[in-house]
Amino acid sequence: MTAFNRSSLEELLKKRFFYAPSFQVYGGVAGFYDYGPPGCALQSNIIDLWRKHFVLEEEMLEMDGAIITLADVLKTSGHVDKFTDWMVKDVKTGDIFRADHLVENVIETRLDGDKQARLTTENDATSQKDKKKKKGTIQAVKLEDATKAEYEEILAKIDNYTGTELGEIIRNHKIKSPETGNDLTEPVEFNLMFESSIGPTGHLKGYLRPETAQGQFLNFKKFLEFNNDKMPFASASIGRSFRNEISPRSGLLRVREFTMAEIEHYVDPNNKKHVRFDEIKDVKLSLLPRYIQSEGKTVPVELAIGEAVEKKIVDNETLGYFLTRTHLFLTMLGIKPDRLRFRQHMPNEMAHYACDCWDAEIQSSYGWIECVGCADRSAYDLTVHTNRTKEKLIVRESLAEPLVYDKTVLEINKKIFGPKLRQNAKIVEEYLTNLNEEQLEALKKELEDGNGKTMVSCADGNQYEISSDFLTIQKQTITEHVREYIPNVIEPSFGIGRILYSLIEHVYWTREGDEQRAVLSFPPRVAPFKCLLVPLSNNPAFSKLIRDLSSKLRKLHISIKVDDSSNSIGRRYSRNDELGTPFAITIDFQSVIDGTVTLRERDSTKQIREKIDTILQVLKDLVDEDVTWEEVLSKYPTFVQQELD
Repeated sequence: MTAFNRSSLEELLKKRFFYAPSFQVYGGVAGFYDYGPPGCALQSNIIDLWRKHFVLEEEMLEMDGAIITLADVLKTSGHVDKFTDWMVKDVKTGDIFRADHLVENVIETRLDGDKQARLTTENDATSQKDKKKKKGTIQAVKLEDATKAEYEEILAKIDNYTGTELGEIIRNHKIKSPETGNDLTEPVEFNLMFESSIGPTGHLKGYLRPETAQGQFLNFKKFLEFNNDKMPFASASIGRSFRNEISPRSGLLRVREFTMAEIEHYVDPNNKKHVRFDEIKDVKLSLLPRYIQSEGKTVPVELAIGEAVEKKIVDNETLGYFLTRTHLFLTMLGIKPDRLRFRQHMPNEMAHYACDCWDAEIQSSYGWIECVGCADRSAYDLTVHTNRTKEKLIVRESLAEPLVYDKTVLEINKKIFGPKLRQNAKIVEEYLTNLNEEQLEALKKELEDGNGKTMVSCADGNQYEISSDFLTIQKQTITEHVREYIPNVIEPSFGIGRILYSLIEHVYWTREGDEQRAVLSFPPRVAPFKCLLVPLSNNPAFSKLIRDLSSKLRKLHISIKVDDSSNSIGRRYSRNDELGTPFAITIDFQSVIDGTVTLRERDSTKQIREKIDTILQVLKDLVDEDVTWEEVLSKYPTFVQQELD
């Protein structure tokens, strides 16, 4: 099998204008890309399939939210304080690098050098040890077995390190600035959001949204009402998001502006079962749980999702359901199943809101890349927005039998509380009313131990004295006829650009014996163009037939590209293979006489000749029903097959 040639693929994508760096004539800016005609069509087809697979199939409620987000919203969600990566600088040049990526790249390069050295003779490997590195690259150098094992463990745990731990790895393993070999600073946190201002005064602060999720959470009450107050249900949103990456790299895999498709599935925290789980429980997934990673290993296990949920490897049915639906979606697109895995987040890596999280990682020439995140966000988002706005983002459920229980409750004596605390009364009251039962019991004990007085620390950073005559804390018997709860949220979040690039790598190959003849074997459902129209020449005799065929194909919603250039038929086929066009209709002088045309299939290069109406029906079957070429031939046994390439 020929080794994958990324530079050849990148040259093809550039030549065929799948995408290109933005602002290129002005020198460009890292992390921004423009999609050309085939890239736009491919992205649109991926999104269309995503909508059908998730929004339509799962009866989700889709919305399109504002891209500019109020700073207060993202402060409440935790993004202002916690949406950060670790950054290091070259101490002399000031060049900036993302710390975990730099460590990962250097360690992988050293392991590659070790692998190369171990393939040589012992004498060759020894002589290589004296060679010096050049511009950050590592020559073939055999590592000590212990060092090799340590490096492999670092890679397995790379997403779990704190900034301090990354700094220790950089020092202990003498990792330097890649281009200059200079020392690096200690890792520091960098917030990834683009700051902006709203209105002409600039006083109203905002950010370009780093995700589409917050708009969905803020509209939860409207979604619930639209859904006739029925639970569970899901919202969905597709749109642009922005992250001010420290060091954008790897083409579309790490950019500053990108398209996300996100789902927020709202569930009862006491019941995370899924009504359709039995449909997918036997589907096997390649899983890399945290217990395997914590041992420094990266070999996944293959398990039926039902077994994984039963063993609590995956936390609950709804999370397992969406992991499986994600697997089915990605493989339907054309992602190779043996290069797809689901990796569970390590504890330090877990997002601040999540109680369990798995990444769908796709293997490409860049390694294993996270393309989809599936997180159980618990009730975090709806809770913090409820607390901040006092707008109850809750579900009310009528109970068949009333619920009776004891609860610790707080009552504030307004007549004393306000006059005593004056301008500070509001902030202290906000602090007190946000205390849970355990915290209220602790406050009650503090007041009792302090002869009726204690100090509380509030959100403004100040401490205030309160006394027992300000408030009452006591157990009360509560009878509820309506249960109120804040839903938990299961969130699958899809990076469309990463999926798009990974798919391109997975479907790219070259014809045997001719590496110049590249092919992109997109499944017909996502191919940028479904059919190529190829007149034998630019003879006027073909004009009417081309117009008629084009019109009929458009009415069938089959996207086409006409190539009536003066190149040979073989050359025209070849350059449209590079665009991933799965089918081609060739029109010649016989077509004008008897209304027959030739239909060519991209991967096999096999061709059949039939009447135009029959060929159109075959194309519709191939594109809409996504049947295989062999299935079509069995359906039409009278077809004459040819191999003319």
